[in-house]
Amino acid sequence: MIQSMSGEVPRRRLFVALDPGDGARGGIAAAMAGLRLAVGTAGRDLRFGDPATVHLTLRFLGDVEDGRRPGIEAAVAAAADGSPPLSLEVRGVGAFPSPRRVRVVWLGLGGDLAPLAALAAALDLRLAPLGFAPETRPFTPHLTVARSRARGGALGLAAPLEATSAALVPVPWRAEALTLFESHLERGGARHVPLLRAALRSSARTA
Repeated sequence: MIQSMSGEVPRRRLFVALDPGDGARGGIAAAMAGLRLAVGTAGRDLRFGDPATVHLTLRFLGDVEDGRRPGIEAAVAAAADGSPPLSLEVRGVGAFPSPRRVRVVWLGLGGDLAPLAALAAALDLRLAPLGFAPETRPFTPHLTVARSRARGGALGLAAPLEATSAALVPVPWRAEALTLFESHLERGGARHVPLLRAALRSSARTA
């Protein structure tokens, strides 16, 4: 929690995400290790994240007053209740804004992408009455694994990124819960604390 010395209301830095299970996380760690090896010295400006903290962000909420947390938790739970578990697959490597000028390196996703997009849209719909305006950018699911520390982005990575993408063994991932996280920004990197895990389960019930 972000503490205030001036008597202001405490805030939490929150985001909503799908958290890979242990099996998928092992494959993600292997993919990141292969990527680090492939970029070699050309990737000296990249800062790789910890595989243990990699996640699929559905919505970043920012610094939120602690009193708003119950409403957010209810919105997350409602969105999760309307979605079935998702069969996803980690596959492919790419970069934003492009492999020739890299600010962010990501692992791509395949599988149940239409239900995943529907889940993200449902979450937006549930959060809107709480004052969180819907996202205007198209939903582009990805796992961020590295960021460039170079001004203007890292250069000369197109070839190793393309080679790594072609060689990457797809990693199956069964997403079964939507998680509300609190992010703590620390010197060694961000630390993510789960505040709520809401099981994905379609609202359609069987008799």
